[in-house]
Order: sequence, then structure tokens, then C-alpha cells
Amino acid sequence: MQTVYILNIPNFYSSYYLYGFNKEFRVKFQMDNSFVKYNNKPVIIFKINDKVGVINNDDPVYFDQDLYNQVDSYFVTNKLIDNEAFKQEKVKPLFPHYPINILPLYLRLFNIGLLKYLKPRTLARELYILKRRPRYKNYNLKTEKEDFIFFTASIWKKEPETNQIRAEFIRYCKQDPRLKFEGGFIPRSDGNNFDFDDVLNDKKYPPKVFSKLSTKSKVALNNAAVYGAVSWRLAEYLNQSLFVLSFPFKIELPVDFTHENNIYFIEQTGEFKIVFDKVINNPDIHKRVAENGKQYFSRHCTPQAQAKYILKTMFE
Repeated sequence: MQTVYILNIPNFYSSYYLYGFNKEFRVKFQMDNSFVKYNNKPVIIFKINDKVGVINNDDPVYFDQDLYNQVDSYFVTNKLIDNEAFKQEKVKPLFPHYPINILPLYLRLFNIGLLKYLKPRTLARELYILKRRPRYKNYNLKTEKEDFIFFTASIWKKEPETNQIRAEFIRYCKQDPRLKFEGGFIPRSDGNNFDFDDVLNDKKYPPKVFSKLSTKSKVALNNAAVYGAVSWRLAEYLNQSLFVLSFPFKIELPVDFTHENNIYFIEQTGEFKIVFDKVINNPDIHKRVAENGKQYFSRHCTPQAQAKYILKTMFE
């Protein structure tokens, strides 16, 4: 079995990939002092044979040129299409993923290194976050849904376009008499809700409850996250065999989605009614997109599939 050496202690952003490595390979922690500053950061630095790779899961998107210069392959969750830094030769796109609870693996793999390299407060916070995340589960295919929509989101200070898309989706779902809607915007802690008071929700959903309610949704909205990053929700939606309604991607994927095959693309919020008319009146369209989306996930996005993809890409 191939051995993968983990050269830093990544934070929970990278939990999906650690899980995948552990499922497919023999994983060992071997702290490299040149990468200490990347401990508890959203990057995994790893070594396979004589090659060093990095998985950059940073959100908001950030390109680390210094780290790029030190490795053989620089894998990124968000390979921005319009950013020159991401067009460099060693940059490789990844498929969508989402953080998961890998607490037993995290403690076993990094062991005493957690106390040696992380401050107690930092470690305590990381353990708390990991425990709250759902464990990875490969959901069974189930496309039959009631006319129920669950959608909740934060209001982002620097993303007015994304805020508007989400607000219009919430408004549409609340006013369509065919739909039962739960959710809304989470009020900001600073009290500035950017005039979205009509779509606020007074309830917060822990990650595990969020996942459970998401599985029931007839339609799942995917839009670009901060600075054009892909949302963590996308991979989970695909895993749950949901019909994904999406605005165009701002990142490059190793394998593109196909409109009306495994995803449904729209360009503007005025198309929400068209989409809901289709999925409610034509169950076959809903079933096809949901099933093929799940197929895309099973073929490309599972932790094991991504681990294999990374190894293959590194040695091509």
C-alpha cells in the first residue's frame, strides 16, 4: 500500500482529504520544520515517494506563491478562472468537497504533535469544530422529494451580488404557494443586515441539523461563495442526490458539469419560477438531474475518488 506522509497539521477545512488519504493509502505524520507556519491552516502538505504536494482549501480564496514554489503539485479547491496566479503550470483543480468530522483520525494521526505544535486554545477550538461537523456518509440515491425547500445562509459584508441572489431565492420560495420553506438569512452579529430584514431567520442550524434538513430539499441553490469560491454545500448536495440549481462557476473543475444533465444552470434570479415550474410539473427532469448529479459525485467527488485523482495527477 502506498504511504502518504503528512508534513503539517491542517485545520478542519482539509478534513475531507485527510479522510480520503486514510481510506486509500497508509498515512503517516512527519512534521517538516520548513512547513511549521502552515499548521492549523487550510492546507495539507504531503509527500508521496519523492514528490511533495499541497492541497489548498483556503476560503476566502488565497494563493500562496511561496508555498507553490516549494512543491511539485499545487492542488486547489478553487482554481479561479480569471486569476493569473492560478494559471501557473503546477496548479491543479480539485473537485468539490466539504469539511467532515474526522476527530478519531485527527487525534490518532497527529497524536502528541497536537500538543507540541498547537497552542491549547487553538487545539480546543479545532476539536470543537471537528466534533460539530457531520461524519462522512455516502448517501443512498433518493431523488423523490416533497415540495419542501430548506435554505439558510450568512450575509456577507463584501459579497453584495451573492447576498442578492440568496435573498431573491428566499423571497421566491416564501411566496410560491406550492412550496413549504424553512430558513432565511442569519442575522449578522454586528447588527448590520444590509436591509435584508424581510428574509431574516431567528434560528441557527448546527452543521448536523443543516445536513439533515438539506436532504429533504426539492431544489438546492448553489452560488459562488466569497471571492468566487465554490460553496462547501455543493458536494454535500450532490452526495444527497439533490437537484442542484446553480449560477455559473467562477472556478475551473477537472470535469465540467453539464446543464440539464447533472446540474441546472441559470444566469439570473428571474429564472427561479421557470425552474420550479419545470421540477414540479415534470418529475422526470428533476429525477434526471438529481440522479446524474449523484453519479458525478460518486465518480469524482468521494474522498476515495479524490485521493486516487490526486495520486494519479501527481505522477502523470
